[in-house]
Amino acid sequence: MVSEQCLPLTSTHLLEKVFPVYALALPDPNPDYILDGSDPIWEAIKAEAKLEAEKEPILSSFLYASVLAHECLEQVLAFVVANRLQSPTLLATQLVDIMCNVVMHDKAIQRSIRFDVQAFKDRDPACLSYCSAILYMKGFHALQVYRVAHALWHQGRQILALALQSRVSEVFGIDIHPAAKIGEGILLDHGTGVVIGETAVIGNRVSFMQGVTLGGTGKEIGDRHPKIGDGVLIGAGSTILGNIKIGEGVMIAAGSLVLKDAPPRSMVAGTPAKVLGSLRDHFPSLTMKHDATKPFFTQVAAKFNDEKSGENPEKNEANTIERFGCLDLTSD
Repeated sequence: MVSEQCLPLTSTHLLEKVFPVYALALPDPNPDYILDGSDPIWEAIKAEAKLEAEKEPILSSFLYASVLAHECLEQVLAFVVANRLQSPTLLATQLVDIMCNVVMHDKAIQRSIRFDVQAFKDRDPACLSYCSAILYMKGFHALQVYRVAHALWHQGRQILALALQSRVSEVFGIDIHPAAKIGEGILLDHGTGVVIGETAVIGNRVSFMQGVTLGGTGKEIGDRHPKIGDGVLIGAGSTILGNIKIGEGVMIAAGSLVLKDAPPRSMVAGTPAKVLGSLRDHFPSLTMKHDATKPFFTQVAAKFNDEKSGENPEKNEANTIERFGCLDLTSD
C-alpha cells in the first residue's frame, strides 16, 4: 500500500533542468509542473548508498535499513527522522506514520524536500553527497519536520504540530514554529541554535548559519517577526528582531543585531546593525561568501570616520587598512 503512495516526481529531462536552474538562482521553475516519471535525486541517493555500503561494510546494515529497503525518498526521510526523534512516549512507528501521512499526499512538500537537499549539496562543503544530507544533516532533518508540522498546523492539528516542534528542539537544538512560512531551497548550515518565530516569513534560496534568531521584540501578539527576502545569507550568531523586512539578496554579517529594515542587495553588520554598502552578488546565499574586499572596508570605514570626526579621508584610509586588513566580502 505504501508503494502506491510513492509518487514519481518528474521526468529525468525535466529534473536535469529544474534543479540546476533553481540552484543557480535563475527564474524559478514553474510550480505547476506535472510530476510524473523518474526521480534523479532519489536515484542518486540509492547509488550513493550502495557505493558507501561497499566502501564501509560495517555500515551496510544501516544503509540498507535507512535507504535501500525503501521505495522512495519520502519513505527514507520518514524512517531516518523518526528514528532520530523517537522517545519512550513517541514511538518511531508513530512518527513514520505521521510523516508519511502528510508527505506522501503533498506534492509541494515533495518538491521542497528535493530543493532543500539540493541546497545542502550545493552550498555546504561539508555535505559530501545527497545521501549524507538525508542521513546525517540535522539542519535538513529539522527543516523537513517543520514542513510536516506546518502542514499539520494548517489542518487544525496544532497540538501535534507543536509536539513535533518541541521534539525537534530537544533533539537537534533547532526551534522553528510550525506557523512560520518558509520557502524552498533553504540551507540550515549546522543548524544548532537557530530560532524562527511564529510569524516569520522566509523566501526561497535563503542560507542560515548556526545560532540565528528571527524573533519578536517583546510580549506583543500578532505579526511580530522578521520577513526575509529571497537569496539572503544570514551569518552565524545573528539576531533579527521585530516585524522588519530584509530585502532580497541581503548579506547579514555574523554576530549582527538587526532592528531595522535592510534594502535589497545590501550588507549589514554591527550591534545594532547598519547598512555598510551594496553587494555585487545577486544572491549571496548561493555563493556563501562571508568575507569582504579591502577596498570595500576602506571605503566604508573612511566614510564612517569622516562622519564622526571630519578627519582627512586619506589618513582614514590608512587607518582603515591597518585596522581591517585585507578581507574579501563582495565577489568580482
